[in-house]
Amino acid sequence: MRREREAADRPRFGSDRGEPQERRSGDRGARSDSTSRRFESERGERSFAKPAKGGYGERTERRERPARGFDDTLPAANRRFGDDRPARAAKPRASASATARPVDTTIDTPHPPRRDREDAPGMLRLSKLMSKLGLCSRREADEWIEKGWVMVDGERVDTLGTKVFPDQRIDIDPAAEAFQSSQVTVIVHKPVGLVSGQAEDGYQPAITLVTPENRWEGDRSGVPFSASHLRQLAPAGRLDIDSTGLLVLTQDGRIAKQLIGGHSDVDKEYLVRVAYGDHTVDVESHFPAEKLALLRHGLSLDDVALKPAQVSWQNGEQLRFVLREGKKRQIRRMCELVGLEVVGLKRVRIGQVMLGALPPGQWRYLSEDESF
Repeated sequence: MRREREAADRPRFGSDRGEPQERRSGDRGARSDSTSRRFESERGERSFAKPAKGGYGERTERRERPARGFDDTLPAANRRFGDDRPARAAKPRASASATARPVDTTIDTPHPPRRDREDAPGMLRLSKLMSKLGLCSRREADEWIEKGWVMVDGERVDTLGTKVFPDQRIDIDPAAEAFQSSQVTVIVHKPVGLVSGQAEDGYQPAITLVTPENRWEGDRSGVPFSASHLRQLAPAGRLDIDSTGLLVLTQDGRIAKQLIGGHSDVDKEYLVRVAYGDHTVDVESHFPAEKLALLRHGLSLDDVALKPAQVSWQNGEQLRFVLREGKKRQIRRMCELVGLEVVGLKRVRIGQVMLGALPPGQWRYLSEDESF
């Protein structure tokens, strides 16, 4: 019975809150006001006014701050940022001359090959300078730099594209010199029907002749054949597919530059069999002298004047040409300009190296005592 009586006295949700509500309102004080307003708004018209905050007492009014003053009468403790203050004395700085290390101007300061100075006036790419000095080709220079075989003013350089000053000292590692001395140069007697460089239009390149079986038995170089000699073996100059004679294949960039570089002055000698109109025999007696003079000097190819050439009759049907340049099909085009037809063309000499008795389709090594 006691439990039933206590249960009857408990307030229930949804029931009309009477006396118990009044007791709670008396205990909570100011909160009862907001509570009654909330329930009234639920029963009647909705109000959009914000309810008054309560529960923790009324908030006191904010005290008005006195206006900030900028007069000097305020005590130091009450001053704030923005008050007039005397400027802080600047700390004395040490002069640049006092802190900088003295430089001995009597000694030439080296120019290290630094990348941040690569745009300085007068600087060159290291590989270009090495090629210009005749140390190696630019391709070889790049390989040596990548391998760390090049030093500039005693500092090892292994970054491609590094620029240096022309007056800097360049040293080559002995490993590079040993590698360079192991490179070979091959003399080939190219027959008609082979191309000088890469295979094209079904024609094989001349390098296919460089085999132990095709080596000339008269080779006196003493260099033993090795398959490594075929790596990076490239032609130093062209010889047309319809031409025959001396062709140079080399691994040595210095020789390649000497023979085909932009400033090469190595002369090349050719024997050229010609016909003039219907004359295939005793062409010399029918060919005008003034046209022979034009072959020596006065012709242009591709609107560029040709360098003077040595041209003379070897026999009645054959001319001897000595050129110091090598434009594509130059001799054939020169002959066409004066009415001559080239029947056969053979290169017999490059610089001081002669084709000699080397048979067609065979090859030999360039000896140590030979040079172009």
